Amino acid sequence: MTESAAATGHSDTTGEPTATEAAAPDSGEPDTPFSLGPTDPVDALAERLTERIDDLARVIARQGSALDRLADDAKARAQRERAGADVPLVVELFALYGDAQALGTTAHSEAERTAFETFANRVERLLTGRGGQLVLPAPGAVFDALTMEAADVVDTEDAAADRTVEDVLQPGLTIAERSVRPAKVIVRRHRAASE
Repeated sequence: MTESAAATGHSDTTGEPTATEAAAPDSGEPDTPFSLGPTDPVDALAERLTERIDDLARVIARQGSALDRLADDAKARAQRERAGADVPLVVELFALYGDAQALGTTAHSEAERTAFETFANRVERLLTGRGGQLVLPAPGAVFDALTMEAADVVDTEDAAADRTVEDVLQPGLTIAERSVRPAKVIVRRHRAASE
């Protein structure tokens, strides 16, 4: 083979194959370094394994995104609950609770009083279940301007009792730590005894 023939990849003989060409069996495939499909069983198995790994990766990615959506939905639901998504319902339940308490205090018989108190307790449970919290300060509790409203002020000579609750006139309501209805209370105020 001449130098120019070797550079072009052709033999300088006219139609006769070279020794290496004659020794290579004719597979019927073009002489390219890349094959179109695996002919070796190990290559076929490796290709199937690669496809399955790719399929599993897609399934895992879909499951991961589904879990992320579920987590986001749970966070959104918790945020709605904290924000008081049922505020109108809780406010109506609070009004019903107040009515039941008023009816219980004006009942003519012990049976009626017990029935109204039981009803009020059940409404209170509903309030709590929907995110509401009754504000019922005990006598002697420190007055909190965020959750209480001073309906009246009484004088006291005890300095330690200054700005404490004397009595609750009407309970209050908070939802998600936000005061919706302040409790109406009577507040003690310290006055020095005049001589």
